[in-house]
This record gives sequence, structure tokens and C-alpha cells, in this order.
Amino acid sequence: MMKMVRAIVRPEKENDVVLALEAKGFPALTKTHVFGRGKQKGITVGPIHYDELPKVMLMIVTEDESVPVIIDVIQKAAFVGYEGDGKIFVSPVTESYTIRTGAKAE
Repeated sequence: MMKMVRAIVRPEKENDVVLALEAKGFPALTKTHVFGRGKQKGITVGPIHYDELPKVMLMIVTEDESVPVIIDVIQKAAFVGYEGDGKIFVSPVTESYTIRTGAKAE
């Protein structure tokens, strides 16, 4: 079975994570720039409150057995040690199709 790993990371760690995944043999991914907030509900710097913060979401579809390796790579490459380092979500992928051919991907 296939799984989708979604990682939401700090923008400044994006390149580190992408390069680390590629070095471990996972070059295929989709990334998108997103805005959001975690449990801390944004951050306050002086008198200014930032309700939503910029993040990068990386999406990787992979075989079940690769998931622990991918999670480990992302955790190590994205780690700063402060709130807002990000989250990793894993969910099943029940079907996928190749647009060009219409074939169901195996």
C-alpha cells in the first residue's frame, strides 16, 4: 500500500529537507507555500501579533516501508528546536492515476 507523507516545515528549512530527502533516494515530491498556525496561535513580536506564519508543505507519496525513513530524514533536516518547527502527517493513498496515460498507478 502507498502512503502520503505531508510535512509542514519552516521556509528556511525547505532546501535542507529537500536535499536530505534527495540524498536518501527520495527525489520526487510536491511542495507548496502555505500559511498557518499551530497550538501557539501565531507569535507576538513586540507590539505586533502575527496570526498566521508562512510555512512550506512537502508532499511525498511512497511505499509503506519507506515512511519511517522519510519521517526520520524530515525530522532531522527540519529541526531547529523551537515551537513552529512543523508537523508531519501520514495518510493512506488508496488510488492514483497517471494523467498522460489515464492508467491506474501501481
